[in-house]
Amino acid sequence: MVTHRRRRTVLTVLGLYIFAALFIGYFAANAFTGNHGLRAQQDLEQQLAAMKGELAGLKAERTHWERRVALLRADSIDPDMLDERARALVGYADPRDLTLLLRPR
Repeated sequence: MVTHRRRRTVLTVLGLYIFAALFIGYFAANAFTGNHGLRAQQDLEQQLAAMKGELAGLKAERTHWERRVALLRADSIDPDMLDERARALVGYADPRDLTLLLRPR
């Protein structure tokens, strides 16, 4: 009788330790790989860095285009910009211009 009771006590304690280890392991695994875990946090930080880089590029492009549009305004038309746009729209080339023909790749 004593051996069965001791065996039952040992198995109960062992079962509780195993249950506690699985319980802690489950939450530890989710802390690393879950939707709000450490890996998800790293992925979000990488996406944020990539988007900040893209935003900086888009701001630079917008500044470039705003500068070009400002040169085309009626109150301050830049003669070089006007000449460039007129040639691009009409397809005009001055006989004194150097023309380079490039082969398509």
